[in-house]
Amino acid sequence: MELSRPLSTVTPTLDGDVLAALARTDLTFTLGQLHRILPRHSEEGIRKVLRRLVRQGVVCSDRVGKTFTYRLNRDHIAADYVIGLANLQGKLLQRVEDRLTSWRQSPVYAAMFGSAARGSMTVDSDIDLLLVLPDDVDETSWDTDVENLISDVTRWTGNDTRALQFRAAEIAAHGLDEPVLRAVQKEGLTVAGTHSWLNGQLSGK
Repeated sequence: MELSRPLSTVTPTLDGDVLAALARTDLTFTLGQLHRILPRHSEEGIRKVLRRLVRQGVVCSDRVGKTFTYRLNRDHIAADYVIGLANLQGKLLQRVEDRLTSWRQSPVYAAMFGSAARGSMTVDSDIDLLLVLPDDVDETSWDTDVENLISDVTRWTGNDTRALQFRAAEIAAHGLDEPVLRAVQKEGLTVAGTHSWLNGQLSGK
């Protein structure tokens, strides 16, 4: 799946991209504003999709002066499902967070990073997870939990999942020398611990 284009999971058409853009906010959009959000598609293509969705009733259109604005009709019986699909990234993060809190030894810090966090993943992209082990971890139970998490995330999404692991002491001692940790610091989506902990480890102080 593509977390940046969540409705492509069920419809690979422009309709899904337009609905996702409208579902993520209560704001209204002009055609031009939607085109700036969806630059990979033509303005004429977006216009045709909006007309079709307005006829279906799932999108509302209002005339403001000489232009039209568009918004998701949140009273439509399909709206809850559209909104749910549009927020698949949040659902995945919550599932991962819930799973990590059930571990016998929770990570000191964990985050999703890479294309899944940047919003640039494709259907063939991996899902990258950073896991920071406690220094006194029971490695046998930890390895089992990590293997199960990797299997679960792959099953939930269809994407291969990779876990990059460090001990807390390794990050404290050598974290500044690891470019991938800088990438996590910049773009990572925290699912265990706090982002301030990682910032502190990489502050160089």
